[in-house]
Amino acid sequence: MSTNIALPSLTIESIRDGLRRKEFSATELAQAALAFAEKENSKTNAFLTFSQERALRSAARVDDDIARGLDLPPLAGVPLAVKDVIVTRGLRTTCASRILEHYVPPYDATAVVRLEAEGAVIIGKTNCDEFAMGSSNENSAFGPVRNPKALDRVPGGSSGGSAAAVAQGTAVLSLGSDTGGSIRQPASFCGVVGVTPTYGRVSRFGLVAFASSLDHIGPFARTVEDAATVLKIIAGRDELDSTSAFAPVDDYHAAMKHPVEGLKIGLPKEYFEGLGSETGSVIGRAIEQLKKLGCVVREISLPHTKYALSCYYIVATAEASSNLARYDGVRYSSRTDGSTLIDVYRKTRGHGFGAEVKRRIMLGTYVLSAGYYDAYYRKAQQVRNLIARDFTNAFAEVDAIVAPVSPFTAFKIGEKVDDPLAMYLSDVYTLTGDLSGVPCMSVPCGESAEGLPIGLQIFARHFDESTMFRLAYNYERSVKS
Repeated sequence: MSTNIALPSLTIESIRDGLRRKEFSATELAQAALAFAEKENSKTNAFLTFSQERALRSAARVDDDIARGLDLPPLAGVPLAVKDVIVTRGLRTTCASRILEHYVPPYDATAVVRLEAEGAVIIGKTNCDEFAMGSSNENSAFGPVRNPKALDRVPGGSSGGSAAAVAQGTAVLSLGSDTGGSIRQPASFCGVVGVTPTYGRVSRFGLVAFASSLDHIGPFARTVEDAATVLKIIAGRDELDSTSAFAPVDDYHAAMKHPVEGLKIGLPKEYFEGLGSETGSVIGRAIEQLKKLGCVVREISLPHTKYALSCYYIVATAEASSNLARYDGVRYSSRTDGSTLIDVYRKTRGHGFGAEVKRRIMLGTYVLSAGYYDAYYRKAQQVRNLIARDFTNAFAEVDAIVAPVSPFTAFKIGEKVDDPLAMYLSDVYTLTGDLSGVPCMSVPCGESAEGLPIGLQIFARHFDESTMFRLAYNYERSVKS
């Protein structure tokens, strides 16, 4: 067997073929992936923790199944990275925060259990913005992640480490989380596929909560087909998460092979106003390609989009202030001693939380306070309903919606870090998907003159990931052929 494995070009299917042909064993692949990831990590800082023992145990099980002549599971031997806000039994889970720097969970997230059951090999936990709060991956307590496409640029956030790992080739697949665009924006910036499923499609059990009504788990991959494979495995009802949906999971692979001729595509005019000329040109070419495939394209309006940014940063921070109250130094987080209990709380949170997390907790506490609850939080929830209604009305007329992911490409590290509002505007096109709970994704559609990736965003009806994958798969094939 050869151990000269071209890791950055691997897909699920090429790994299965290699295992069947005995070009490499699952153990050899895991060893190569771990060695490559550790070597490359000095460039990007994409990983916070490597899981050599767990990876080799999983790989050995795959090799044993092959030796016994058993059928290969869908993800047999596939190297997988997991965002460090998703808990892993016996493997450090920090949420990129000093307050959880030494936390080792006693259980696995449901998504992790399902992927390992299908043969995936977890090689490590990826860096992210602290508690998933950020748009650039500069808020990690353990240093920023660098974009493998341009090391002086951000990879996007908060799932920047997961996107960077796939783009760099150190993982074939990865899991991220999305609260306001934290899968799609890094996918766009790093030039990979990123999927945010319908809210409730994937169990949140084991996802450390940021904003519980907005949080999603979703995959990163190099191809639409691989992303669909992962979502098919992790989707579905979970008794451990009462918000997970009973809706049946479609056969995404069968659906996406259908042509898209006649599919009605909406272009929301609000997403193209003020769009940078270079990004707009690349998105425009992608739309022309969809027309060539037979899609019927028309302009639509999502009129309440202009309120999405304000709405999101009220709802999300309110939920964050509630969820993060548990980190008090008494139970399982790091602790800084003080003279009184209140002093312990103050010092623990003061030393343990970073600036962005503190900022969001303070804002969330303010909008939930007795004097401002109705004026801010209740009003934001009403606006959220209007944003969701915009999508419902639009999908009465079109089958999918296409838009940019971000108004700009990956910006330089440090460029926006001192201007929180400018940073928040990074997510202006992605927030509506989370607020309305519809499935959405980013698929690479071109590059800027500087060679920086640009992603095309696709929205679909609730639980209609099949149409989303169908459109993305046909587009991807047409531009790669």
